[in-house]
Amino acid sequence: MNPQPAPERTALAYIAGVLGSFFIVAGLVWAMLHFTGPQPLGEDRAAVRAKALAELRAAETEALDTAGWLDQPKGIVRLRIEDAMKKVEVEWGSNPSAARSNLIDRVEKATALPPKVPEKPSQFE
Repeated sequence: MNPQPAPERTALAYIAGVLGSFFIVAGLVWAMLHFTGPQPLGEDRAAVRAKALAELRAAETEALDTAGWLDQPKGIVRLRIEDAMKKVEVEWGSNPSAARSNLIDRVEKATALPPKVPEKPSQFE
């Protein structure tokens, strides 16, 4: 007759098996996260982004603080903020209705679409 193992030893074997399984799964999860994760962004990428931001800020500052042509054929210019504010004060302070109609005319001129290109006549006409 075979002697029966003690119930404490059987329970201990089950607990050891379950804990071992959890450790194996935890190790596999760690390995998967460690070896398949994306590469961290390098310092070179951060430098490129910082340079692009500096260029953007410089262009914005230049556009806000200097006058220049936006669309020379249409006669549209970009003014400095201070100059534009003074011009608005003068125009709207003296005659608001004339300034409003002038503004509407300038918007229509700036947003006017070019004339449509005529379509080719059909060869059957």
